[in-house]
Amino acid sequence: MPTSTLDEYLHQLEPALRATVEALRRIILSTHAAIGEQVKWNSPSFYYRGALPASADPKQYPCDIVVLNLHRGYPLLVFPTGARIPDAAGVLEGSYPDGRRLLPIRDAAEAEAKAETLQHLLRQWLATVFDQA
Repeated sequence: MPTSTLDEYLHQLEPALRATVEALRRIILSTHAAIGEQVKWNSPSFYYRGALPASADPKQYPCDIVVLNLHRGYPLLVFPTGARIPDAAGVLEGSYPDGRRLLPIRDAAEAEAKAETLQHLLRQWLATVFDQA
């Protein structure tokens, strides 16, 4: 989905939440050129925009890296395939049968404080899932 659609989506958020999401957006997109953005599941979403391997199962959401669930008033980063990410820092929460893992970010200051850790997780995802680093 075009960036302008995500820009329009963000413009509708209350200012503090928008500032947090914009900080996360900048951090995530600056991690690697293969990361794209869209509105998916009615939320800001970031995905791998490279070629899928022939063996990839689309029902397993192979390209979805992280979706921002904003329904709590702060971003809850949902990694649909997060169980596959090596998490040496131990920041990912949850152990769900579908393999998702979570990372709550309460505000823009916390996003900035965890920027390096988040970028490391994203690079780990790229290296693990698509052999991109």
